[in-house]
Amino acid sequence: MSMSSNRRRFAAFLAVAAVLLGADVTVAAEEAVVIPPPEIDEAAGSGTETAIFAGGCFWGVQGVFQHVKGVESAVSGYAGGTAKTAQYETVSTGSTGHAEAVEVKFDPKQVSYGRLLQIFFSVAHNPTQLNYQGPDRGTQYRSVLFVSDPQQRKVAERYIDQLDKAHAFPRPIVTKVSDADGFYPAEAYHQDFLTLNPTYPYIVYNDLPKIESLKSLFPASYRSQPVLVGKTKG
Repeated sequence: MSMSSNRRRFAAFLAVAAVLLGADVTVAAEEAVVIPPPEIDEAAGSGTETAIFAGGCFWGVQGVFQHVKGVESAVSGYAGGTAKTAQYETVSTGSTGHAEAVEVKFDPKQVSYGRLLQIFFSVAHNPTQLNYQGPDRGTQYRSVLFVSDPQQRKVAERYIDQLDKAHAFPRPIVTKVSDADGFYPAEAYHQDFLTLNPTYPYIVYNDLPKIESLKSLFPASYRSQPVLVGKTKG
């Protein structure tokens, strides 16, 4: 069993303990932060655009983007390493260069890259945590934006600078911006994990509150029915 699996099971154990002790598990381990939108954004183009987001365990990041209007697909996977090492147990060693990531395909006429960035930083993860998210530790849980083109890079870098200058978070943002150089879908059992396992303690404690925060903070961007990998393939 990998260290990553052990940590997630330990996090699930803590969530169960919290329930038994009467704690309010509707409060996320990492709460959402209200932040301004990007000062610059991409112009709405035609066709489908792709962006890759890494921000801790891909279960929650995928779940958030699957509930965003204009997102056509959100696939959990690995980015930053090679195809040879793109397997969960190997990535979980933290030695592959991979980060758990989510490839998002979206319609820029319905949702902009800048809005996806705002949701990513506000709701999907905590961008001030270096090489970890909540209970998950290791470089595979680092915060990275894998950009598809120079325009995405410009928007991403300017937004990070904007948020840091505005002191939107209590600590500096550690999110890196890197060129997308390969994305490898994760194993089938990781896909749609949040939707398929809504009572799994790790999901209840760490991820379901993110969906509620998306609905509360971004009501115009929220859709109740997620776009699922299983349905897309079907």
